[in-house]
Amino acid sequence: MKKGIHPENYRLVAFKDMSNDEVFITRSCASTKETITIEGVEYPVVKVEISNTSHPFYTGKMKLVDTAGRVDKFYQRYKKK
Repeated sequence: MKKGIHPENYRLVAFKDMSNDEVFITRSCASTKETITIEGVEYPVVKVEISNTSHPFYTGKMKLVDTAGRVDKFYQRYKKK
């Protein structure tokens, strides 16, 4: 890598998909307070609601992910009167 272009905290980080508990490890500089141990190695963990393992485009399955009742609020607001 070229020197001086990446932040100092550029490291391996675990990203955890909360909809299916899938975990993948990649390099990132995302800040986090939580850690997770995978195969005896401790990584900082970033929790995501959707990733390529749960997104309908990649899985081919239509799945409705309702975060904090947003879908219900939308249906209530725009329901037929």
